[in-house]
Amino acid sequence: MGGGKSRHNRLIIANCSGFFGDRLSAAAEMVRGGPIDFLTGDYLAELTMAILFRTRMKDPSGGYASTFLKQMEEVMGECLDRGIKVVSNGGGLNPRGLAEELEKVAEHLGLHPEIAFIEGDDLMQRLGDLQEEGETLTHMDSGISLSESGSLPITANAYLGCAGIVRALEQGADIVVGGRIADASLVTGPAAWHFGWDITDLDALAGATTAGHIIECGAQATGGNYSFFEEVPSFTNIGFPMAEVHEDGSFVITKHPGTGGLVSVDTVKAQLLYEIRDERYLSPDVVARFDTISISQQGEDRVLVSGVKGEPAPDTVKVCINNMAGYRNSMTVILTGLDIDKKAEIVEKTLFEVLGGREQFAVADVQLIRSQKEDPLINEEAFAYLRLSVMDPDRDRVGRLFSGAIVELALANIPGFTLTSPPSKGSPAIQHWPALMSANQITQSVNVKGTEIHVRYRAYPGEAPDIEQQEFTLPPVPKGKKVKTPLGRLFASRSGDKGGNANLGVWARTPEAYAFLREYLTVDKLKNLLTDLDPYEIERCELPNLLALNFYIRGILGEGVAASVRFDPQAKTLAEYLRARKVPIPAGLLG
Repeated sequence: MGGGKSRHNRLIIANCSGFFGDRLSAAAEMVRGGPIDFLTGDYLAELTMAILFRTRMKDPSGGYASTFLKQMEEVMGECLDRGIKVVSNGGGLNPRGLAEELEKVAEHLGLHPEIAFIEGDDLMQRLGDLQEEGETLTHMDSGISLSESGSLPITANAYLGCAGIVRALEQGADIVVGGRIADASLVTGPAAWHFGWDITDLDALAGATTAGHIIECGAQATGGNYSFFEEVPSFTNIGFPMAEVHEDGSFVITKHPGTGGLVSVDTVKAQLLYEIRDERYLSPDVVARFDTISISQQGEDRVLVSGVKGEPAPDTVKVCINNMAGYRNSMTVILTGLDIDKKAEIVEKTLFEVLGGREQFAVADVQLIRSQKEDPLINEEAFAYLRLSVMDPDRDRVGRLFSGAIVELALANIPGFTLTSPPSKGSPAIQHWPALMSANQITQSVNVKGTEIHVRYRAYPGEAPDIEQQEFTLPPVPKGKKVKTPLGRLFASRSGDKGGNANLGVWARTPEAYAFLREYLTVDKLKNLLTDLDPYEIERCELPNLLALNFYIRGILGEGVAASVRFDPQAKTLAEYLRARKVPIPAGLLG
């Protein structure tokens, strides 16, 4: 895998993007804010591939993250002057197209970088052949094969590991762009190349993969979306994260001096617990064991992460398929004042009678969001919201036919009838289809210096090493008086989407508080606190080394972000929802 020679004992990798649409100036800020060796950018999410598909349908030369191109126009010269290499998955559905545009930018600027692009992740043209060869592409949650589903795929991309990045850097590339390169591999690749790691260096690879996971979402590791936000000195010009990676895979998370935000044990934990399922963090390069992580504050805005153990990567790779699932539309009626339930019932009944019944739609969903107060002091305190959503293959049925019928109720239905938005035509509903396939079916194609190099899957040689389970002795849960207090006064939390599922990480700051959390917050208790989670299967994982629990909520987001009918289709708010619930906490913990 590796091949580079260690020039010095640490490698500084800075990230400038956590999603397609992140702060445009971040690339320049990271290049100019202090010394770095690599600039990385993560632009892809499951939904982003569908967005880029629509872009490419309008313009076949598109399909990549156009913001990355603008960022490179600003910093390309400085990166070359200072020897800063760039690695990004901004190529999206068209890495070749992005590389060609980067060449044009370089020519316009009078620069001569070596630009490499990596292909091999796009499986659209191979779906039929793969299924004939026995790759069923079975949905990881439903157990239904792609062929049985009768779905219409519009994108299909395998998650690539870091091997192609390493090969491109070995060939002298200054800028490496790819498609669906796994987020963490953007960091693992530069580290493996720099330190000369091989596939057998499991712990080092696991450490770099953990670093990649922490910095992949940009400012979420430096105070963004952080539960104890009052600890963050400033949200102005919040610094993006950097990982100072060492040869053994340990690393320090930090940010440039003079920037806003905060790097602390807890801001780093917040990102560690984001979008995970359990203690085994799977990547195409290695399995990083999050239950072996040691984390400590090393100084102002400096957090050391060490001790991460690794297991061999799975012999399967994840495939992100997006299927066209028809169209969807939502409208929200404001219900005000008295008799909210009766008003909601009348609106719902009348609407679907006008439309010919709920069965006219493939999906019809009604959610009553109660936010009204019994004796409101201002107008808005009297509001509740009735969200009406439909999905169907027939675009006309969920378009103006649906929203127009709601508008027609305005003067002929409940008192105080009003809407939160004008009628809309609806939007495509994109079904996320996560699947696994054999890793040996994937070949990365590295294009650099006019040549194409094929990088095939390598299985781990021999038996995987055993990982000893760490022993943790927790103090007893404090006895005595309990005080009903919002959970968030003592505990932090972070939540996010994983396809049609969601994760909810919760952690304590002291062993005593974790002892209480571990005993108190069972799956049943979580469902009791957050009653709308009751219908869903929930997995609970303990991470005592992080003083944390993680809950994996299956099916809460339906068919994924772009087909979810929830107000919060990415489950971003679940964490703060939980923290708002009052629970009986031992008084001794609240000091």
